Amino acid sequence: MLTSTHVPGGPSWLDLGTPDVEAAVAFYRGVFGWEFASAGPEAGGYGFFQVDGKTVAAVGPLTEEGASSAWTVYFRTTDADATTKAVEQAGGTVRFGPADVFTAGRMAGFTDPTGAEFAVWQAGETKGLDLVNAPGSASWIELYTTDAAAAKAFYQQVFSWEMRDMPMGEELVYIVAGPAGGGVETMHGGLLQLPEENLAAGSLSEWHPYFEVVDCDATLAAATAQGAVVLIPTMDAPGIGRLAIFVDPFGAPFAVITSASV
Repeated sequence: MLTSTHVPGGPSWLDLGTPDVEAAVAFYRGVFGWEFASAGPEAGGYGFFQVDGKTVAAVGPLTEEGASSAWTVYFRTTDADATTKAVEQAGGTVRFGPADVFTAGRMAGFTDPTGAEFAVWQAGETKGLDLVNAPGSASWIELYTTDAAAAKAFYQQVFSWEMRDMPMGEELVYIVAGPAGGGVETMHGGLLQLPEENLAAGSLSEWHPYFEVVDCDATLAAATAQGAVVLIPTMDAPGIGRLAIFVDPFGAPFAVITSASV
């Protein structure tokens, strides 16, 4: 579960970049029942996905040249400029440098050494997401990476994350991550090495969110009816919950989970 959204290094914001905001809003409304609230005419089409008036994510048009539809995870920082330097020193790439978002906060966007894109958020008036871990909101984040060792070293250097290896069978190791000093109670995400067959098929590194749902199977049915493509059909993870992973109609991967503890 996301228990570190207001701690430096924890995930504090999610947004979807998409080629068709109106169609994306319709898709996610059909899957999660989300409502859309525009950020205003000066925001260039950017707005907020909400549940009962609480922001659970955001959406906007693609703004970077050559960008494809994707969910972006923003990690909390107290100094976006300092984090930018840390990313560069750790071997990451700056996609866009620190910039103020009106009075809401300050952000910057990066690519880690394995190719996964992410961003950071230095809070101003907007502290972060209003709701997490409840149905219809984010409850976990995950990195599928082409090089788990390199990714682990990078994020530890940039954010000082604590990492724990969790063996999954004989070959796979799932790396659980959380902010420095938080212990097992503040883990917020996982890193997983892409298997050889995925690498051979051209899979690339990417972060994706998990959204909590009441019924994973019903959500799968709703998502596919709306045009999603199933990557991993519903499956049970002992002690964790029931989950599935999709690609939305515009190419952005995301996951849903009915957590065992919710």
